Amino acid sequence: MSTRPLALVTGASAGIGAEFAHQLAEAGYDLAITARRRERLEMLAEKLDQSHGTECQIIVADLADPAAPAAICAELESGDRPVELLINNAGYAIAGVYHQTEWEDQARFLQVMVTAVAELSHRLLPGMRDLGRGGIINVASLAGIVPGSSGHTLYAASKAFMISFSESLAMENAHTGVCIQAVCPGFTYSEFHDVVGTRDIVSRLPNYMWMNADEVVRTSLNRFGQPGAPVMLVPGRWNRFLAMLTRKLPYRMAFNLVKKRSSEFRHQ
Repeated sequence: MSTRPLALVTGASAGIGAEFAHQLAEAGYDLAITARRRERLEMLAEKLDQSHGTECQIIVADLADPAAPAAICAELESGDRPVELLINNAGYAIAGVYHQTEWEDQARFLQVMVTAVAELSHRLLPGMRDLGRGGIINVASLAGIVPGSSGHTLYAASKAFMISFSESLAMENAHTGVCIQAVCPGFTYSEFHDVVGTRDIVSRLPNYMWMNADEVVRTSLNRFGQPGAPVMLVPGRWNRFLAMLTRKLPYRMAFNLVKKRSSEFRHQ
């Protein structure tokens, strides 16, 4: 049996999730990777095996299914290896004005973005505490820090949840050896904007507002578990400036600023 630590990455088939898988494999982790697309996961597992000799457990699951978190953990338990690091990365957005969307779609969204995050953390955290090491990285967003915008209505709210949830977990586990981080990227080059149909809108934004997934993940992993590292980690100077600005500005001014600019990066 491998003696490498084991990390579970959700939404590992593309974007930031795939980049976490690559960098964790490079750092000496074995991986459990989960997403809906088996072919993508198999391709990723093959690359990681060839590049780093990484053992990858492929778990095909749709986190919109309420039974998925328990099923994922059951598969992990069958391997008799504790998960030392959980990357809650799976996510997407629903375009449109809230009342004009279907509630069933919003309910599935909340299951993926909120309930599955909370359940996987709840199920896997005790094992980390028993080991006295490891932790959880929740992939939140700059959207969870600035005032909510119109369109993609629950997206910012779900990311704000992830930040507050991470802060509470960090306090509860401060002396256990278990670390918690909410990494909050801004605009990141990935498939996300293609999936939600906003590629044409966000492509008009200036280059300095964008980061690569490689930069986001490297910043996250470099700071994770370091003494004095913040729980809420905002990668990129521009993103840190925006986060600071929206918290320093009077609320009404920050709210109106986001309201004015919403159409530049959201479908209404």
